[in-house]
Amino acid sequence: MDRTTIGVAIDIPEPWGGELTAARLAAGDRVAEHVPAHVTLLGPTEIDAARLPEIHRHLGEVARAHRAFTVQLRGTGTFRPITQVVFVAVAAGIGECEQLHTAVRATGAISPAARFPYHPHVTIAHDVAPEQLDAAFADLAGYEASFAVRGFTLFEHDDGGRWRPCAEYGLTADH
Repeated sequence: MDRTTIGVAIDIPEPWGGELTAARLAAGDRVAEHVPAHVTLLGPTEIDAARLPEIHRHLGEVARAHRAFTVQLRGTGTFRPITQVVFVAVAAGIGECEQLHTAVRATGAISPAARFPYHPHVTIAHDVAPEQLDAAFADLAGYEASFAVRGFTLFEHDDGGRWRPCAEYGLTADH
C-alpha cells in the first residue's frame, strides 16, 4: 500500500503571512523556509494514497458546509513545557477553526486521532533554543492582525520533504 503525508491549513494572507514567516525564521526555526505561516486544521497525517480522491471529495463537502469568517490574531502563547513551541494566539475565529478541524477529521480516510487537543494558533518558533523561544514570545507579545478566512488548503509532503499545496477549498455556505 502506497502511503503519503497530508496536512490541511488556513493560509495567513499578506502582509501578515510574510511577517509571521519572517518572525519564525528570525527565531531560528528553519521550517519557515518551506512552510509559510498558517493555522493548522489537520497536522501532518499519513494516509493511504489511494484514498486521496475520497479526501478531496470530503474536503470539498466540508468547504461547502462552512461559511467565511474572520480570524483575529493577538499576542503570544506557548505549549511549553509539553512541547517547545511559541505561537501567535487566535483571539477570534476559534470556534470556526475548531468546527473546521472537527469536520476535516470526520472521514474514515483520516486516522489516527490527534496527539494533542486541537488549539488553533500560528507557530512562530518550534524546537529552537530556549532563549530563542523566549525572544519570539517577547518580540510578538503585542502582535495583532485581523483577516477574512475564505478557504483552506490541502498540502502533501513531497519526496524532498517539502509541503506542496494540492488543492484549495473555498468556504461557500451562506447560512
